[in-house]
Amino acid sequence: MVAEIEPSNIEKSFLLESLQKGIRVDGRGIYDYRTLKIACGPEFGLVEVQLGQTRVLARVSCEVTRPFPDRPTEGIVQFNAELSSLCAPGFDSTGKPSAQEVAITRMLERVIRQSRAVDTEALCILAGEKVWTVRIDIHFLDHGGNLVDAASIAAIAALRHFRRPDVTVDGEEAIIHDVRERNPVPLSIHHTPICISFGFFGDGGMVVLDPNLLEEQTQASSFTITLNSHQEICAMNKAGGIPLEPKQIHRCIQIALAKVDEVNEKIKEALK
Repeated sequence: MVAEIEPSNIEKSFLLESLQKGIRVDGRGIYDYRTLKIACGPEFGLVEVQLGQTRVLARVSCEVTRPFPDRPTEGIVQFNAELSSLCAPGFDSTGKPSAQEVAITRMLERVIRQSRAVDTEALCILAGEKVWTVRIDIHFLDHGGNLVDAASIAAIAALRHFRRPDVTVDGEEAIIHDVRERNPVPLSIHHTPICISFGFFGDGGMVVLDPNLLEEQTQASSFTITLNSHQEICAMNKAGGIPLEPKQIHRCIQIALAKVDEVNEKIKEALK
């Protein structure tokens, strides 16, 4: 269960009054992203992302399994997000997954698996018999707000950094080579979807990019846009009761397009 510690009414009032003056409590501009750091390795598929005070660790692993009966020539991509007391005092890692863990997992499934970012047909070894199941585990180390953006960056960077064992198929037999015998093979990635989140306050007239924890706890609504480097919208998600006007959505998309390019450059630098 999650029992997040709520900010006081004084903190919320101070934040809203500051936003009305165009000032954020952490000193950023309204449309400024927090400092993003991406560290890869030492293992393939292990990536740590730090977005301000939010830290996320993504680990990719794979194993050979049977495919789903209705998709005999496609591999499987699975996600799992874990929030624990290590991340923030209000989280409890015991028991069933929390609603926030489920929401983040489903969001990653939408933006990466359902957008076909990973070529699942390339994960097939023997049709109907053997495929690669790729699992992405997301561990949140520090909760400083905007977990979704940090998780999406960590997940796609880890997938691009990951290498699976090479396979030789001889008739109905598949030989999986040890990484010490043959160089491991990168996954086939079609595109790089990145989540960019906004927080809306009051009646929706005040908006910020990349809300921190206090802003998230005070916001009336959130809006997440997922875009790739081809400027394609992969997904959109809105939470909260404030209706958004078309011009607000268009403005958010234009800002997100610029930020996605910056994040993609950061990922490319980290993968070098």
